[in-house]
Amino acid sequence: MPRMFAPIPEGTERVATAIIGAGIDVHRVLGRGFLERIYEEALCIEFQARGLAFERQRPITVHYRGVDIPGQRIDLIVAECVLVELKAVTRLDRAHHAKVISYLRTTGLRLGLLLNFNCETLKEGIQRIVV
Repeated sequence: MPRMFAPIPEGTERVATAIIGAGIDVHRVLGRGFLERIYEEALCIEFQARGLAFERQRPITVHYRGVDIPGQRIDLIVAECVLVELKAVTRLDRAHHAKVISYLRTTGLRLGLLLNFNCETLKEGIQRIVV
């Protein structure tokens, strides 16, 4: 039986739409072929220009059997409600998707966007993940 989720709040949906628009603008200007950190920097410039609050490279700690395990970092969290994972790979695979799900569960956020900039158009490289 599939799990039923509460709808994503309208404000969060607006933030996700703004993120995708910013990503499309970055991709139109830069195209494909750069490292993920270049796209991250350019995307942050777009977020600032659009007045979107964001946090870069947020460290997270995984809790296992009462022990905190540091070492993971989230690429971007926008407006404290949407997690963004950036890639510049030939194709996205299940491991990329699983990573976003684990980050969402760890942070308590519900919506993640996996953006792969190594596509002909960014629209082809967008995955929306809800938990």
